[in-house]
Amino acid sequence: MAISKMPLFLFSTLTISCVVLFAMPALTVACVFLELERRFGMHFFDIASGGNPMLWQQLFWFFGHPWVYIIFLPATGMVSLIIPVFSRRPIVGYTYVAISTVLTGLVAFGVWLHHMFTVGLSQLAMSFFSAGSMTISLFTTVTVFAWVATVWRGRPVPTTAMYYALGSVALLVIGGLSGVVTGIISVDWQMHNSYYVVGHIHYVLIGANVFPVFAGFYYWLPKMTGRMMNERVGKLSFWVMFIGFNLGFFPMHIVGLMGMPRRIYTYGTGLGLEPMNEVMTGGAFLLGVGILISIVNPVNSLRSGEMAGGNPWNSDGLEWATASPPPDYEVLHIPTVTTRHPLWDEYDEQADPNNHRLLSNARLTITSSMLDARPISAATIPSETLVPLFLALALFVVFLVLVFQLMWFALAGVMACFLLGCVWLWPRPIKGEL
Repeated sequence: MAISKMPLFLFSTLTISCVVLFAMPALTVACVFLELERRFGMHFFDIASGGNPMLWQQLFWFFGHPWVYIIFLPATGMVSLIIPVFSRRPIVGYTYVAISTVLTGLVAFGVWLHHMFTVGLSQLAMSFFSAGSMTISLFTTVTVFAWVATVWRGRPVPTTAMYYALGSVALLVIGGLSGVVTGIISVDWQMHNSYYVVGHIHYVLIGANVFPVFAGFYYWLPKMTGRMMNERVGKLSFWVMFIGFNLGFFPMHIVGLMGMPRRIYTYGTGLGLEPMNEVMTGGAFLLGVGILISIVNPVNSLRSGEMAGGNPWNSDGLEWATASPPPDYEVLHIPTVTTRHPLWDEYDEQADPNNHRLLSNARLTITSSMLDARPISAATIPSETLVPLFLALALFVVFLVLVFQLMWFALAGVMACFLLGCVWLWPRPIKGEL
């Protein structure tokens, strides 16, 4: 598959895979420093002993803000897949959406300081990060306009997945607009550590992340289970969640502007915020009820749901060319993708000239050039092994014993991880090879 034919969801996952490589080490370093302070009395963050607590903030937020896009971009990729399917037309501005996705991941590393506008940094440094915080919103704006234009120019089909996708767009716009203003230094000084910020972040993390996940849940579950979910119940779940979410989190903007602080465990009486807090509590419970409806829906559908068939949504992606649920090894040869919409355009997997030249009865697949997917050679796929599972369990043990300060067990776990990694990555001869 050439990079120009990739679904937009893959641009999202490719981008966050690169972002994770650069963002996670900062959090790892911060946690190692913290453990060294706890265990060996070092003073990276203790100001009384020559440390600097701002170092923790810098390391944490260098990870913390790109992390927002690590969970946000896959959700936008889901929406970019679902909206065109139920608008019955290709997405508007495919190239611009793909570029905006990649640029979002890139610029995500230039905005972490807007979490620290109140700590006393220089005006020049804050000005650069203020500009970056507002610049990154432009890329999301391009994507939102592409979604709206796709629906406007298409023939929308009102399925539950489409409801959740469009609902997430509306919530993303609200959360994005409420977040852009926090990039303005003087405004951020007034809103910092208030419930306005809590309201904004929930519109992004739930409205623009959880709602697309539910859209994908209703979209792909028929493929995974072979059963259709109840559309009437699904739409009921959407409206209960949508109304409950807005009742629960939009008033946070208002009470934040009225002076309600965050990160304290209780509030004094007489602030006049009790009615709004009661509305927020009721909205949160209503949101939970909507989520519960969507949990019950697939349980009933698995017992009595209508059979899904191969492509119940008339989708364009190749995953819908298989049966529902897909059997093992239904596709004998990995197909070569020649169009962005294989099931909407003419596509003949058997006529694919690249399928049968390089592959044999061995466990092989095609190695291709990175951009245009020209076949180069055949690559051997590793055989099945349980070593990665054991490595993950060993890592779990290492971090668990660190919590309880059992350092010798942690050291043993690190050695076990090293040995398991060697076993996993050690080259092995291919069967039949001299």
